[in-house]
Amino acid sequence: MNNHNKKLTFNRLCIFILTTLLIASCGANNTQSRNEILVKNQKEYFAAAKDLKAGDTVILANGVWQDFEIVFKAMGTENSPVTLKAETKGQVILSGASNLRLAGKYLVVSGLVFKNGFTPSSEVISFRRNKEDLAYHSRVTEVVIDNYSNPDRFESDYWVGIYGQYNRFDHNHLVGKRNKGVTVAVRLTTAESQQNHHRIDHNYFGPRPIFGSNGGETLRIGTSHHSLTHSFTTVENNYFDRCNGEVEIVSVKSGKNSIINNTFFESRGTLTLRHGNGNIIKNNVFFGNGVDHTGGIRVINRDQVVQNNYLEGLTGYRFGSGLTVMNGVPNSSINRYHQVVNAQIANNTLINVDHVHLAAGSDAERSAVPIKSTIQNNLFVNENNKAPFSVFDDISGITFSDNISNKLKNNKITSGISEKNVVLKRAANGLLYPSNYSASSAGVSKDLQPTLKDQTGPTWYKKTEPEVAFGSGKTTTVKAGGESLYQAVEQAQSGDTLVLENGSYSVEKIIKLDKTLSIKAKNQHKVLVDFSRSTLFEINNGGSLSIDGIVVSGKNSADYSGNTFVRTAKWGMFKNYRFTMKNSVIKDLDINHSFHFFDSGSRAFALSIDVENNVFENITGDIFRLNKETDDLGIYNAEYLNVKNNTFKNVEGTLVNLYRGGSDESTFGPHILFKNNMITNVGKGKRNKSKSAMQLHGVQVTNLEDNTFINSALINVEHTVGEPVTRITNNTLNKTAKPHVVELRVKGPHTAILQGNKVL
Repeated sequence: MNNHNKKLTFNRLCIFILTTLLIASCGANNTQSRNEILVKNQKEYFAAAKDLKAGDTVILANGVWQDFEIVFKAMGTENSPVTLKAETKGQVILSGASNLRLAGKYLVVSGLVFKNGFTPSSEVISFRRNKEDLAYHSRVTEVVIDNYSNPDRFESDYWVGIYGQYNRFDHNHLVGKRNKGVTVAVRLTTAESQQNHHRIDHNYFGPRPIFGSNGGETLRIGTSHHSLTHSFTTVENNYFDRCNGEVEIVSVKSGKNSIINNTFFESRGTLTLRHGNGNIIKNNVFFGNGVDHTGGIRVINRDQVVQNNYLEGLTGYRFGSGLTVMNGVPNSSINRYHQVVNAQIANNTLINVDHVHLAAGSDAERSAVPIKSTIQNNLFVNENNKAPFSVFDDISGITFSDNISNKLKNNKITSGISEKNVVLKRAANGLLYPSNYSASSAGVSKDLQPTLKDQTGPTWYKKTEPEVAFGSGKTTTVKAGGESLYQAVEQAQSGDTLVLENGSYSVEKIIKLDKTLSIKAKNQHKVLVDFSRSTLFEINNGGSLSIDGIVVSGKNSADYSGNTFVRTAKWGMFKNYRFTMKNSVIKDLDINHSFHFFDSGSRAFALSIDVENNVFENITGDIFRLNKETDDLGIYNAEYLNVKNNTFKNVEGTLVNLYRGGSDESTFGPHILFKNNMITNVGKGKRNKSKSAMQLHGVQVTNLEDNTFINSALINVEHTVGEPVTRITNNTLNKTAKPHVVELRVKGPHTAILQGNKVL
């Protein structure tokens, strides 16, 4: 080849290479511009969202996106999904009236945070655009929903509604749902959402406060209407942290689901197989740590497998016990209780579980006993040696075999459980196992690895405590004088303590609390507080109050009927509150009639009210008015009322007026502990319509013990639903009538325990 030809060939080669590089460069630039689209406002987002293609990524710029209703609709592919993500994980905040709807195939959403608002629709995140336009093969990961609750606590919504098929919800953080409705719901409303094969995994389900009514489930799969349909949903490696909404933490209402390797930490209620058949409950861990009403697994329906689950320190009973096998309804309608058939309960470990209820719920309607079922190779160990088993009907349809227990008193299961000298040792996985060989064949496997809290949710979002503790902030000394207390409260931060110096404090404004605050006398009973408005303290959303050592007088209060010392907002609180008072004197609430100590508004809910070592005297109204929820929807005003070691003298109204109506059985409360109190001349005022010293309607747990009643009205207890537990023991009743207990829903004599009471 001559030099000319060589040069020509070389030039052609160079042109080819340059052309190839240019095309590659242009292609790369086109790919870059097409694949990643940064949007800085809603207008830019909706423009970008109109024409999304497989492989595209829409990036929301960091910042607060107010009132942003996102519709994310596109068609990706398995190898080239369409993605919506935050510019920086955790720094894109969706607030106000915001939500997200996904529709199409192979979509991915990540890194967003919903807080400081609530959804304007029925869901915060929905795997559908509308009833016809669903999401398939799509994923929501590392998304946060933090206290994004409707301020009307009985306005229902879901935080996450999963529709379509083959979707995944993983590594998300959901905490603080306070309004009615399921946190995460798998919806089987149409054929396109059934047999869905969804996966819900590695999520942090943070604390959900006690709701005080039905509608507080954390996770629900299906509904009763579609309960005979299979869902094939897998729920695995999630952490349920103090999910206390109601009796059903997880409510399974469909078939062929797998609930595997989840951890339930101090959560009140149970994993409930409410409807649907053929579900697998395996490798889950329940740590109750002795917390009230912590439960395990409730079995209903056919072909359920409960295997290799670890349950420790659970206190729940009845429908919330450590293990519950229910009675069913013969020929049950789809929304009632189907008979337990072919339940296989094997290789589970139950340690310090107070209650195992068999044939639970037996009554005239629920008369279909469990049949063709087995309980085998389980380990039952209670360190108090009390047998956990309660039997409510015929359990001959349950075969017990090869189970092991320690030596248990009054064990009602007479066969199929071998008593051993079980010695337990905690292993590296945090679980207790028998250290002696004779008991090692029963219970969970040694290779069970509980899902840990830090293995769930996004790593970049902190898991904080749900409540501000009393006394957790700074301490400030307050000098006596006119406006000093009011001003100190205004300036305080949540968790602070105000220490009042000796002297008088006259408060001329209502102190409205939206923070956790402690008020304490520097020297007990050396601080006098009076007030001139209709109330001194009003607890609002976010507020909780602790009082210690002060003297309160109502002599300078406004001359109106219906005054109060403490009240909540009159209507519509959606955050639970706490109130505690000790070592104080409350006197002369008598400027006019019906002057009350504590008055709850409608739809307000106290997690706890604790009153101890106080003196109450000369009061024309009630002490505790917790009676606003008279619409009989199963709603009530306080979960725990603890009244101990107090003196009550010359109180014209009731000590406690608490009402919990309706027929709902999804809650555990209210609870009342009334102990070691001295009561003199209480309940006999002419405006006390109940004519009682205590008026308790629908209270689920009542303990009245070691009190002295002198010249006072009677105790009136009205039992309604839920098999209430009432104990009235060792009280002295001097010139006071015997307690009156009546069953309003169940025929026959009352179930209260009245023992050791002296009537003088």
